[in-house]
Amino acid sequence: MTSLAKRMASYGRYHRDRRNRLTHFVGVPLIIFALLIAMSLARLTIGGMTLTAAEIFIAGALAYYLALDAALALALAAVILPMLWMADRLAARDGEMALIISAGLLLGGWAFQLLGHRIEGNRPALLDNIFQIFAAPIFLAGEAAFHLGYRSELRREVERRIASGDFTGDQPR
Repeated sequence: MTSLAKRMASYGRYHRDRRNRLTHFVGVPLIIFALLIAMSLARLTIGGMTLTAAEIFIAGALAYYLALDAALALALAAVILPMLWMADRLAARDGEMALIISAGLLLGGWAFQLLGHRIEGNRPALLDNIFQIFAAPIFLAGEAAFHLGYRSELRREVERRIASGDFTGDQPR
C-alpha cells in the first residue's frame, strides 16, 4: 500500500479541492478514451496476431495498476476495457472520423481538467512531472472507493502523506 499511497499523495496534493476532483472524473475518462481511439488506428501484427497500440498500452497500464493495487486495478479494468473495445470499433469503422472524434474528446477532456485547476488555483501535476499522467486513473479509482466508504486505511495514509509532504520515499517520515 505504501507505493500506492505515495503515488496517490503525490498526485493528490494538486487536487485538494473537491470541485477540481469532480472535473477530473469527467476529464480523465474523456482523455483516456480520446487517446485509445487514436492509438487504435495503429495496428501491429505480431506473430500472426493483430494488436492495436491501444491494446498494448492498456495491457501495460493495467499491469502497472495491478502491481500497485489489485482491487483498484480491477475497477479500472471494468471502466477502461469497454472504452478500449469502443475505441477499436470506432477506429476500425472510419479512421478519419475517429481522429476527429478523438481530437474533440481530447480538447473537451483537457478543458475539464484545466477548469478544475483554475477553480482550485493549482497547476496540473503533470507540469511538474509528466509521469503523473499515469497516476490520474488510479487516483480517481481510489477517490471513488473512498467516496463509497471503502479503503479507509489507504485514505488515511494518503491524507497523512499529503499533510506531511511525504511524496517521495516509500517509508513514512
